[in-house]
Amino acid sequence: MGPLIPQGFVNPDLNLFFAFVIGLGFGYVLEQGGFSNSRKLAGVFYGYDFVVLRVFFTAAITAAIGLLLFSYMGWVSYDLLYVNPTFLWSALVGGVIMGFGFILGGFCPGTSMVAAVIGKIDAMVFVLGLMIGVFIFGSFYEDFLPLYTGENLGSIFIFDTLGMSRDWFVFLLVLVALAAFIVTRKIEDKVNGLESKSGLFAPLYVGPVLIMLAAAIVVLWLPESPRAKWFEADAETVLHEAAEGKQFVQTEELAYKLLNPKENDYMLVDVRGDEAFAEFTLPGAVHIPADKVLDLGYNKLLSESKKPVLFFGFSDTDASQAWMSLRRAGLEDVFVLKGGLNQFFETIFFSENQVNTYQEMPVFEARFIERAREAFQSGEAAEKINVKAKPVTTIVEMEAPPAGQGGC
Repeated sequence: MGPLIPQGFVNPDLNLFFAFVIGLGFGYVLEQGGFSNSRKLAGVFYGYDFVVLRVFFTAAITAAIGLLLFSYMGWVSYDLLYVNPTFLWSALVGGVIMGFGFILGGFCPGTSMVAAVIGKIDAMVFVLGLMIGVFIFGSFYEDFLPLYTGENLGSIFIFDTLGMSRDWFVFLLVLVALAAFIVTRKIEDKVNGLESKSGLFAPLYVGPVLIMLAAAIVVLWLPESPRAKWFEADAETVLHEAAEGKQFVQTEELAYKLLNPKENDYMLVDVRGDEAFAEFTLPGAVHIPADKVLDLGYNKLLSESKKPVLFFGFSDTDASQAWMSLRRAGLEDVFVLKGGLNQFFETIFFSENQVNTYQEMPVFEARFIERAREAFQSGEAAEKINVKAKPVTTIVEMEAPPAGQGGC
């Protein structure tokens, strides 16, 4: 769930709900796979049933290959994945304790819960022992702390420890898993007194094995750097647009649209700080700081806008940062006010427009800027709110005529 929440695929408020649903599904799959049977689980230690080893090996190589492929496609970012730190002594001691518990009880913590839910008494006793162990550890936590946090190796990876690349490690892991599947099948047949079937794998497993092996080979040829996320714009395209200045909107165009609301098709976004926005802004602008345009709520507002988005700040630096963030995130109709408010005010209020009577366009521009200056100074450019007229009602108090005068 972790990578899906920061990228906006899952609402953070629903995180626990999805965890609950996934937990129910995981428990159901374990029970249907026979993992509620202690004899089946303990069979891996006695050689008559290696389903536990095969299931966990399959889960490991599927997750490893899936993460590599999804990372390359840009669907998952490794920066959003949390890797538990390795504490050597507690891992060794905990592994020994869990191993003995697995052999004696036939369950691990997860499978014991599944078996207890469906009413198995041995699993309920196992869960009770688990709770007692948790209570003892919590009560004597300070005493266990040196062992619990001893030899902290940090968030290490096996392939780094072995001095090999991540892709080659995953490929070799797949080969080891496939070899384990073959060897354990032979051991099962011998221990159970069955005649070994011809072929390395059962016919049902040939297809999945070939797919997994092909995926492992593909992993070896993936480039070091992943491509952009599926919804992102290509980095080279964004840089090319920035170099050509296609994102800029000139002051005169924005001024014209502010003076003609029916033709104003921009969603104006002020990227300055809170105090600057509270002091003044352009008519109809909304406030979204430049460093928050990718936040879940703001990003949804901008991506669902039916109008092109126009960013502006004091200059065009912060607005260009916001533009590049959203352009990279896949939004197309986003623009930047050239020069920001500084150039807008300089052009409209402080520029000396010298009219050249021999050039039609400068004459037009000078007259327009003069007209815009008057409109902004008089408040004509301010966003107007149309309020439906209400009839004026006058309440007149009427006194009753004296007794015996008038009336019916």
